[in-house]
Amino acid sequence: MAIDKAQRFLAERGMEDRVLEFQTSSATVDLAAAALGCEPARIAKTLSFHVGDRVVLVVAAGDARIDNPKFKACFSGKPKMLKAEEAEPLIGHGVGGVCPFAVNEGVEVYLDESLRRFDIVYPAAGNAASAVRLSPDELEACAAPCAWVDVCKLPQASDE
Repeated sequence: MAIDKAQRFLAERGMEDRVLEFQTSSATVDLAAAALGCEPARIAKTLSFHVGDRVVLVVAAGDARIDNPKFKACFSGKPKMLKAEEAEPLIGHGVGGVCPFAVNEGVEVYLDESLRRFDIVYPAAGNAASAVRLSPDELEACAAPCAWVDVCKLPQASDE
């Protein structure tokens, strides 16, 4: 199971106590935020893309959206979301539990700048009823090899 793989990975780094498991689904940003009792923006969602023949994961804040022109400029190609049935064989984690660590060899992991505004974020931990409590720096260390990118846009603040 992918959660076992993620838990072993985190245990090797002394972070086994950071894994949270839920009785309810945490497969979407809103479900994860409800399970954790936090704002949706703190959910570190992992978005999975094909870029040419590459598999690219972008971890972004729960309220961020991919900005296609920024993505194309950063990755020199147009993003195409992986199909649900492609996630587990290509990444090593199934939909709803895709996390940026303990992934298959060759998967590229990038962290979006939208995460840096938080002291704690919550990526999934390998299944659709889990999360991990990490600082952005800890997330970077766990997701290595990775890089920080700026490929998302945040919702605009209302003037009203």
